[in-house]
Amino acid sequence: MLPASLRCFVAAAIFFLFAAVVQAQDKSADATSQQSPPPAAPPQSGQPPNPPLPDAPAPQKESPKRILGFIPNFQTSNDQSLIPKPLTTKQKFNIAWHNMFDVSAHIGNALQSGIQQATDGQPHYGEGWGAYGERFAAAEGDQITSSIFIIGVFPSLLHDDPRYFRRGPGYSPRSRLWYSVTRTVITRKDDQTPAFNAPQVFGQLVQAGISNAYYPAQDRNLGGTFKGWGINLGYNCGYNLLKEFYPDFLGLFHRHHRDPDIHPPAPEAHP
Repeated sequence: MLPASLRCFVAAAIFFLFAAVVQAQDKSADATSQQSPPPAAPPQSGQPPNPPLPDAPAPQKESPKRILGFIPNFQTSNDQSLIPKPLTTKQKFNIAWHNMFDVSAHIGNALQSGIQQATDGQPHYGEGWGAYGERFAAAEGDQITSSIFIIGVFPSLLHDDPRYFRRGPGYSPRSRLWYSVTRTVITRKDDQTPAFNAPQVFGQLVQAGISNAYYPAQDRNLGGTFKGWGINLGYNCGYNLLKEFYPDFLGLFHRHHRDPDIHPPAPEAHP
């Protein structure tokens, strides 16, 4: 469970990220509409005209494996409107393994525990380095159990695909926003047909129940379990938004630094 301060930070980051992407795509659409395509050259005599190319989605680069350097992103795949090869059970557990033990997961858990300690989130842990260690160990436990059940066990048993398939800039920002949020309750089977996202919904519930084994005794109750379950489902909606729009933000950042708006100096005036 994320502390309130970190959840606010993530929510603010998602809001500004989405706003920046929407603004950039609107500017790109305006610039494209103002440019008229060049006329096609007439075919040479004796040569038949080239047949039109079939419609195909523009290729997209692979999504980064870490978001902001400390959020694992090994489940994300770019959706090219093709039917991808289904994952084997071994591949699903391999993704879960990376999600559990990649260095970015430990950095994120250490940061989360530090913010929780500073803001006195879940105060029953107390203060001091001993309490920080307990918070960090609990965050590691949550990371491991959620990865095992949400990415490995349930998708293997139910034949679901645990990956998040990005729509990418070929769709409107609002369409992508709705798509990413609803992936918390909608997933794909191994044959890519849509299905209820039971691994996410019930996997989060199992993780919240297991966490009662190592959370402070005062926090081990049925109400706290369901509260943590609901918060984690909401957090997953925000996590999907980061998966969907973070590559766009990186593209805007790199393009800004690669093509700076440099104006040539004005010519000197001669008498």
